[in-house]
Amino acid sequence: MKYLPSLFQVNKFILFFWLTIFTSPTFSEYSDSQALSSEQACQAISSKLASVGKRECNDLKLSLTGALSVKKFPILVKEYPPLGDKKPLGRILLIGGTHGDELSSISVVFKWMHKLEQYHSGKFHWRVVPLLNPDGALLRKHMRQNANGVDLNRNFNTPGAKKQAALDHWKTKTDSNNRRYPGPAPLSEPETQWVFNEISTFKPDVIIAVHAPFSLVDYDAPNRDKAPNRIGYLHKNLMGTYPGSLGNFAGIHLEIPVITLELPHSGIMPSNKQISQMWIGLVRWLSRHLKPS
Repeated sequence: MKYLPSLFQVNKFILFFWLTIFTSPTFSEYSDSQALSSEQACQAISSKLASVGKRECNDLKLSLTGALSVKKFPILVKEYPPLGDKKPLGRILLIGGTHGDELSSISVVFKWMHKLEQYHSGKFHWRVVPLLNPDGALLRKHMRQNANGVDLNRNFNTPGAKKQAALDHWKTKTDSNNRRYPGPAPLSEPETQWVFNEISTFKPDVIIAVHAPFSLVDYDAPNRDKAPNRIGYLHKNLMGTYPGSLGNFAGIHLEIPVITLELPHSGIMPSNKQISQMWIGLVRWLSRHLKPS
């Protein structure tokens, strides 16, 4: 059955939209500083997202990675490391907000971090990035691309293909759609450079990327037989890979399974029950498919 938002969720979205348009500061108010603190970053995020309170963000004690977006906004991370002598089943990289207009993807990752605050058992080693594209998300009128107009999910390497594969695909398959511009060259953007380096150093066993609004579970890996049939209320629908995408780069060529969760709506939050169902589904899949090395 197709997901239909409740009247409460629709009203919540209207309030969310009103707060976003009329009360959030423009990103330029934050972009002049070279060294924002995590608290200042939380102020900007909570001013934009009605579903993420300033205290809620600050309580997570997000860390500065040292990486900055094009407009010098810090890329924040939260790590949930192994506990004691317990060996985790695997390392998980969780990414939200790759596209700045998919605000629900950011909020859901924040909610999952609070679950980890309560229930992290050391079963997995988590590295969580709630907002990869602050330049697109924190604008008064948010946009899919980063500040350079680049679709970050088309800006990764495409090993085995010519350097301009993503640009050629963009021109021939999308009719040079600005929303999907892959950038002048692979890894031209500081945000994707950070992800590239993070994959190289953290060496995740699985990458989870949260997007919207196609209401499905996608999976990129050499063996797609292991794809989850469902994660919570989202069901499997494999979309294929594109030059420059994270799924193509990490999932196909690096052979790191990439689970992409497409929420049903960019601006309407799933219910608390649905958020919990997705989290439980992720943990169950990871528990079944990851084995200690």
